[in-house]
Amino acid sequence: MARLSGLVTASALALAAAIAPASAQEALHVAWYGGNWGDAFKACVADPFTKATGVAVVPEVGTSTVTLAKLQQQKDAPTIDVAWMDGGVSELAEAAGVLAPITEKGVPNLKDALPQAVYTNANGTYAVGTGYYSLGLTYNTKEIPQAPTSWNDLWKPEYADAVTIPSPANSSGVPFLFFLHKIWNAPAGDFAPVFAKIKELKPALFFDSSGAASNAFQSSEAIIGAHFNVGAFDLIAKGLPIGFTVPKEGVWATDARLHLVKNAPRPEMAQKFIDTALTPAASQCLAEKLFLGPSVKGVTVSPETAAKLPWGAKGSVENLYLLNWTEVNAKRAELVDTWNREIAR
Repeated sequence: MARLSGLVTASALALAAAIAPASAQEALHVAWYGGNWGDAFKACVADPFTKATGVAVVPEVGTSTVTLAKLQQQKDAPTIDVAWMDGGVSELAEAAGVLAPITEKGVPNLKDALPQAVYTNANGTYAVGTGYYSLGLTYNTKEIPQAPTSWNDLWKPEYADAVTIPSPANSSGVPFLFFLHKIWNAPAGDFAPVFAKIKELKPALFFDSSGAASNAFQSSEAIIGAHFNVGAFDLIAKGLPIGFTVPKEGVWATDARLHLVKNAPRPEMAQKFIDTALTPAASQCLAEKLFLGPSVKGVTVSPETAAKLPWGAKGSVENLYLLNWTEVNAKRAELVDTWNREIAR
């Protein structure tokens, strides 16, 4: 009996070992961001995808740069099928050769994406946006009852030692330098006037992460500065005295993009996942949960949500300053070096 029991147990273990890898292979592995971003991606895209296909989604949580590092490490044998990455990192991923083309044959809803949200080069479409977010002016409504109207307000004497803007360690840092260069009409390629102006700023901190920015506003260490609309309205939803505004000079923006991983182990399901993300229902859901500006045609949102979108209540993607990430990436190392020498001393 003991021997028979042992044989039965061994058979059961062998069966379990055979089944487990098959189940793991059936699941779709998707790289996305953490926190409320991941929660929204799950609710708006992953759950509807699983409901429609029966395929479970396994999240690979990390920042865009962490995801890119994983894709490069796994280049010959990837485990990730689909990856969300930000603008800028998206271009680096394409240059690294870790992405596969997205086609209308595999992703029929690609035709419904806004033209600005479809990223194409000689190799085809390497990324598609799933929603825009912007870096706007955020402020403490108790300390500043009237919404500031200009980015230049950050330099007002009354806000000394209570201002925050991103450092280049944050994904928004270098793009913000490009944005300031644009709105101040600095000479082409010359960032010296931008750095000279930043030297005059009296900040509470230069934030390295969006979480650090949120913490600074939450603690009132900063009462005015730059923050993403997603983070600012998350604070507002928590009942904090925070306001977010689009200044007269506008805002720069980017998008959360989806990518099909080259040699993905489950390419057919990966394309269906991207297709699900490009439905009006998914785009509306992301707008309601993260205040992402819809990247899909024909999406309507509530008036309350419309006021929280990156372009403001009455704007559109046409009102956003969208960066040329090839130019940004080409200048990135130089600007980070200048920042470290002149600002972060």
